[in-house]
Amino acid sequence: VDRLPLHLLRNICHFTGQNLWFYSLTLITLAQVFALEFTSPIWVMVFAVFLLGERLTRVRVLAVALGFLGALAVAQPGAGGNALGLTLAATSAIGFAGSIVCTKMLTRTETILGILFWLTLMQAVMGIVTTSWDGDVAWPSAAAWPWVALIGCAGLLAHTCLTNALAVAPASVVTPMDFLRLPFIAIVGMAFYDEPLDVWVFVGAALIFAGNYINILSESRRRAIAR
Repeated sequence: VDRLPLHLLRNICHFTGQNLWFYSLTLITLAQVFALEFTSPIWVMVFAVFLLGERLTRVRVLAVALGFLGALAVAQPGAGGNALGLTLAATSAIGFAGSIVCTKMLTRTETILGILFWLTLMQAVMGIVTTSWDGDVAWPSAAAWPWVALIGCAGLLAHTCLTNALAVAPASVVTPMDFLRLPFIAIVGMAFYDEPLDVWVFVGAALIFAGNYINILSESRRRAIAR
């Protein structure tokens, strides 16, 4: 209860980022959405320096820069795409970054179960308020309910894994691991939604993997030396 304001801030950040992310899905391709979402490590690194006391090393800057360049290569924001969709996806990354940093701060004193409890409760309240404020609530059809349940379970599992990871590793190490989703989601978009898949997806993915590998390798060496 003492850290309730931080729980609230975490969930406001995540709820905002999540809804902007969902909206952007209706405007641009899956690869673009995920690529711009992956700029969140840049914001995590900035926030972590000021709020978590983490060091901004040259290796970390290089790793995130490579990841950012890779994300831009996939998104191609200057190629005449949907400006609103690109802006929403990019802004959602800031919300996710704020949520990650708040989670890292909470793991110092709170249990993982407690963090997930407040996540579920607060996000449920926020969802009910925002969907019913005009009195016109659109309920899912009977056929959609299994998919809604699947999305909810998958999201809760993802938050559980993320919270555990942030409890044992720096935020600037955990976040770039998310980059691994990009090439897979691009293929899913092509296979199931007829979205175009061009060479820039793989160029960007290569840069992202390179940045991720450099960061993890550097952290592993640093921890080995510390021991």
